[in-house]
Amino acid sequence: MRSGVANAMTIDVEDYFHVEAFASTIDRKNWDYLPRRVERNTERILDIFADSEAQATFFVLGWVAQRYPALARRIVAEGHELASHGYDHVRVDCQSPEAFRADVRRSKRVLEDASGVPVRGYRAPTFSISRNSTWAHAILLDEGYHYSSSVYPVKHDLYGTPGAPRTAFAPVPGLVEVPLTTVRVLGVDVPASGGGYFRLFPFPLTRWLLGKANRANRAPAVFYMHPWEIDPDQPRQHRAPLLSRCRHYLNLDLTEVRLRRLLDNFSWARMDRLFLGDASRPYPVITAWMDRKSQSR
Repeated sequence: MRSGVANAMTIDVEDYFHVEAFASTIDRKNWDYLPRRVERNTERILDIFADSEAQATFFVLGWVAQRYPALARRIVAEGHELASHGYDHVRVDCQSPEAFRADVRRSKRVLEDASGVPVRGYRAPTFSISRNSTWAHAILLDEGYHYSSSVYPVKHDLYGTPGAPRTAFAPVPGLVEVPLTTVRVLGVDVPASGGGYFRLFPFPLTRWLLGKANRANRAPAVFYMHPWEIDPDQPRQHRAPLLSRCRHYLNLDLTEVRLRRLLDNFSWARMDRLFLGDASRPYPVITAWMDRKSQSR
């Protein structure tokens, strides 16, 4: 039975060789020569969503949309939101403001040219808008974006901003930041947004965390995953670090079944329809992110 609360289903559309975990192993110059799986896997996810009548937001790399414009058009034709994941998966905190502006402008143009619809949302690769790159929000607003979903209020070795707001806020007036969902359990912020944790945690725990998030945060939860996570037959990167391989390949064979169960247990909607356009629910303007101690009060 589906929960009556609509949560945000989001897909970060990138291929297996784009991921940050393989950045030290796979040279960007070789991307065009590797077997591509992203089109097939994304179409499979679209089929699954059609079966469940679920709506989602697809944060698509410009690199992908430029090579598969028909995929962007299908996403839009089937009622989903098309949003930007940047052009070629470079972390925000590894770019200068000028390079970041060029990246998000290029990505937006490629996606809009491919689909014929305006792109309003953005998600940073590896959730890399943090306290060291808050300047990115003003650039996103200036480049015509309406919201971002790029902050993850957890502690992690690759990403995360502990103590950041846990619900939607305005980092600059006119732009909404929608953080990835966490739940406080015994004083610890536990991820409740999917990704690798969706493959790591037993399904009942994921379901419990999402339900608790809806009750505790009194807001829609944000769930995310990648097309490569339903692809256990993808090429293996045997030279990658052991930890990266363990994270990337863990339970790939279980993800599709778990996704179908998740779609049956909760109601799902697009990011723009959940977080934009509701004048009766203004988001607090938080220009200086609170530290962990003050955020937990």
